[in-house]
Amino acid sequence: MARLIGSVFQCVPNFSEGRRREVVEAIAAAAQNAGAVVADWSLDPDHNRSVVTLLGDAQQIEAGIIAAAEVAIERIDMRQHHGLHPRTGALDVLPVVPLRNATKEEAVALAHRLGERLAHSFNLPVFFYEWAARPGRETELPKLRRGGWERLAQGALDPDVGPQHAHPTAGVAIVGARGPLIAYNILLNTADAAVARELARQIRRQREQIAELEGVRAMGLFLPSRGLAQLSMNLTRPEKTPLPGVFEWVKQAAQAQGAAPLESEIVGLIPMSALGEAKPEDILWHGYRPEKLLEWWLGAQIL
Repeated sequence: MARLIGSVFQCVPNFSEGRRREVVEAIAAAAQNAGAVVADWSLDPDHNRSVVTLLGDAQQIEAGIIAAAEVAIERIDMRQHHGLHPRTGALDVLPVVPLRNATKEEAVALAHRLGERLAHSFNLPVFFYEWAARPGRETELPKLRRGGWERLAQGALDPDVGPQHAHPTAGVAIVGARGPLIAYNILLNTADAAVARELARQIRRQREQIAELEGVRAMGLFLPSRGLAQLSMNLTRPEKTPLPGVFEWVKQAAQAQGAAPLESEIVGLIPMSALGEAKPEDILWHGYRPEKLLEWWLGAQIL
């Protein structure tokens, strides 16, 4: 186990590759060899997307991201990319999260340095989001990537840094700093994607009224590789929406449509507090292992 001392940031780059395992392994290895701690990585063939979780101080994170980006830009061609998940570039979204002995302001400064280096080293247009957004600019990630690669590749852009046109093969990078977020997916026991889409619509309609759904973003999908529907969620206020409450709401709402959860998936790492009093099996957490908990890496002194 890698030892993490002093200040620690979490950086969770999303790459537009989920079908070629060797490419994702090369990206993760590049980050690790550059000095970042690769705590987790995963790939999804239906979303055609991978998520790598890096831990370290600012210097480790910066070195790891630049090394990983070099591999991604060399190996991923957005002109050939197809997948279910919204995407804008080879190194698609890059959030920085302060974890231990690190401040919001330091996370923003690190995000800005990363964006500048990505723009200057790889000729990438870079947009900043959330805490890192420039004054008067859009802050929300869903709005920045609306229309995806296809829209951004067509015309002139107005990025925060970098060229005013998409990179011909690597597209656009969106770099930010934010608080904790949990990427949480629930696989349903039905092939009917309309059920998952209806659950997502209900979440969007009710998240301001129902405490268990506060800050939850959702979309319903059909996963060809599984032949089943999935409810894909981002819990943007995880301190207010522990996983058991979200799972129970989905379970009850799905039952009203004649469906039920088959398993849960958590992309990346979560703090133990996100489980509340529940055990992993209570939310049907597929692929659970202790290393998926931030405390395994950092001990109790997090967030």
